[in-house]
Amino acid sequence: MAPADPRRSRTEFNKLQKRLRRNVGRAIEDYAMIEAGDRVMVCLSGGKDSYGMLDILLNLQKTAPVVFDVVAVNLDQKQPGFPEDVLPTYLESIGVEFHILERDTYSVVKSLIPEGKTTCSLCSRLRRGNLYGFAREIGASKIALGHHRDDIVETLFLNLFHGGKLKAMPPKLLSDDGDNVVIRPLAYCREDDLEAYADYRGFPIIPCNLCGSQDNLQRKAIKEMLRDWERRFPGRVDSIFGAIGNVAPSQLADTRLFDFRSLRARAPASDRIRAINVG
Repeated sequence: MAPADPRRSRTEFNKLQKRLRRNVGRAIEDYAMIEAGDRVMVCLSGGKDSYGMLDILLNLQKTAPVVFDVVAVNLDQKQPGFPEDVLPTYLESIGVEFHILERDTYSVVKSLIPEGKTTCSLCSRLRRGNLYGFAREIGASKIALGHHRDDIVETLFLNLFHGGKLKAMPPKLLSDDGDNVVIRPLAYCREDDLEAYADYRGFPIIPCNLCGSQDNLQRKAIKEMLRDWERRFPGRVDSIFGAIGNVAPSQLADTRLFDFRSLRARAPASDRIRAINVG
């Protein structure tokens, strides 16, 4: 087999990079994610998505119409086998400000969750709480998470199938305590684009299977369902994502979002004329 043409590979990478930058820039603009003077705390896990988010934000920072700071933060949860040197080495090599926050949430999760049960929900809550608190310590005005379009759609179906809620992940969120604004700059980006970008850039990926609970996730089943749909009906995931931003409350059934009780039909024309004549 003939070797790949490096010029073609470079052209493909340039197209991919432009598409990702355009999608991130559009999401930032649509939701006013980053404003002048912001200090953006980029949460870095060591996975392809957070690496890509950091890389794209650092590039956009150079050309953005507003000035903002970027600081990378990794939460070391003390999972056995976690390669502690990978992220510091990488972050030092690109010259970005960073912090490694060490918190042994792994032991907490293992002590509270029975063996064989999914640990991700509790792990996520503990991780979120630690990151929110650290954001305040370093004066971060925004917390950037690496969830992409596919994550958002998967969450929609997880809540629909298993939680009885029509709910996904918003591109921008105010934390429950009102102290932190969470942003998802990759909200318009496809997972396969981020995978290709990580391959091109050669990020030192840290696998997300150290806790041993990933095989039990319902998310995995949802992901396979969506991939099957996309294979058979190309564009379906894009359509579903578009629907999340095109909600018609009067066509659903939530009385908190639409005043169904006050709906009344207009009086017949003859009744309206009679009322006018009597008046």
